[in-house]
Amino acid sequence: MIDRKAFRKDFEQMQQALARRDEGLVAKGSAWARAHALDTVQRDMKAQSEALQAERNRVSKLIGQKKRQGNDASEELARMSEVGKQSKQLDAEAKEAELAFSNALLEIPNPPHGSVPDGVDENDNIEIRRWGEPRQDDVPAHWDIGEALGILDFDAGVKLAGSRFSVLRGAAARLERALIQFMLDMHADQHHYEEVWVPAIANRKTLTGTGQLPKFEDDLYRLEGEDAFLIPTAEVPVTNLYQDNIINIADLPIKHCAYSPCFRREAGSAGRDTRGMIRQHQFDKVELVQLVHPDDALTALDELTQHAAAVLEALELPYRVVDLCAGDIGFSAQKTFDLEVWLPSHSCYREISSCSSFAQFQGRRAGIRFRTESGKPEAVATVNGSGLAIGRTLVAILENGWQIDENGNDFVVIPEKLRSYMGGLAKISAA
Repeated sequence: MIDRKAFRKDFEQMQQALARRDEGLVAKGSAWARAHALDTVQRDMKAQSEALQAERNRVSKLIGQKKRQGNDASEELARMSEVGKQSKQLDAEAKEAELAFSNALLEIPNPPHGSVPDGVDENDNIEIRRWGEPRQDDVPAHWDIGEALGILDFDAGVKLAGSRFSVLRGAAARLERALIQFMLDMHADQHHYEEVWVPAIANRKTLTGTGQLPKFEDDLYRLEGEDAFLIPTAEVPVTNLYQDNIINIADLPIKHCAYSPCFRREAGSAGRDTRGMIRQHQFDKVELVQLVHPDDALTALDELTQHAAAVLEALELPYRVVDLCAGDIGFSAQKTFDLEVWLPSHSCYREISSCSSFAQFQGRRAGIRFRTESGKPEAVATVNGSGLAIGRTLVAILENGWQIDENGNDFVVIPEKLRSYMGGLAKISAA
């Protein structure tokens, strides 16, 4: 949530920053415009309330004087009653206006940081660096490789659940599990994140705290008869472990990693990546979350991005880092770096991790605060990212590790770092 004080104090600056995302965000009828109008109403109500309080004090003083003098104060008492009714009505209207104002604020995205590049979509993102040598020969798509090896079964996924679901068999199922364990071990042992295990269901307050609600409800799977949802990412429950808490400043930064299944309806992606495992309704992910002092948010983002990239380097998967433009960053993000892994069959890089600094946006929404040295509570800053998306990592391993033996048979070389997690298996071949 944007800062209320900054909304009033730095209104023009914030409006210009939001317009970098999309001019429509500050247009007439937008949540921003509604919030501005409601803020004006609230200021007017506050002035009216102060005037009524001054009138109440004046009349109360006059009543006391008349009673001490033995004079009739019925007129003043009637006035006092009228002021009380007006005050009660104003209080009710003020509460209504405050609720509407708060709801409008929940719909306003995080203004991008000044270092975020200008642009409207992914075509305007800026490449920061590359690692590894992209494979340039002809490689089959991962779904063809997986089906040829008998380890990916998309027909079974459709039969069991519908489109955008898949079944992993044999070595692929073990590879999925190995990747989860490998990533958790790396982040816990080498990068010093505390591992946590969290529910795969979250309530409305929790999803509102990290910014998925109210805006993205159509992308969530809601439990029938309950105001609860399957989580789209472990970011939601892990961040909200500290919901409505005040953290000791000495405990910052707090760093967690977590594995979770993730569920997304992909309501806005009709026709995109309909084959294979790139865009599924259910997928596994290891998430990295940091709660930090606001002054350290961008430094923490650089660190977390490198922690995610370290997984790709360990698995010898070529990738690049991209600085997302203002029109492409997520609703809650202040600044985002995407890691994109090379997929030979696509002859391009595809996103495998999105690492973002949210500044104090989520801290305000979720009520996560720390006490400054002066003792004043202040919202923490949050940073998170995938470390990594498991399914897309599996896809990258299948394509980058694909080979043909002397007999023309397909096989996939397993990255050396994963072999101990695969029981010593060095390659996946057809049964």
